[in-house]
Amino acid sequence: MTFSLTSLIVDAADLDSESSFWHRLLGGSITRTATHHFLQIDGFPVIVIQRAPEHVPPQWPDGASQQMHFDLATDDVATADKRVLDAGGRRLRPADDVVASTQPGFRVYASPAGHPFCVRSA
Repeated sequence: MTFSLTSLIVDAADLDSESSFWHRLLGGSITRTATHHFLQIDGFPVIVIQRAPEHVPPQWPDGASQQMHFDLATDDVATADKRVLDAGGRRLRPADDVVASTQPGFRVYASPAGHPFCVRSA
């Protein structure tokens, strides 16, 4: 018996904002329903943005735990930083914080719904 990953589910109160954000970063195509947006990217499981009207963004890093997060790799962290911010993401740690200084090419962000993710050098 084996498992295969079919999708990743991301809760968000605002489906359009969250699905558009991931689409701007990762490309692919979006299929929309009233309660879910399905982001299909070639060679990757479907990312499902699920309507969760009561979703409250985590207060990371102020004590709230991360249940799961995305890691993205890039060959140009500086350009990726601008792209993340232009797409509606926000930095969770400044570029010169302790983690970034010990792990060059590593940045931590949040999506519009507050889900943390990392961008690192490929």
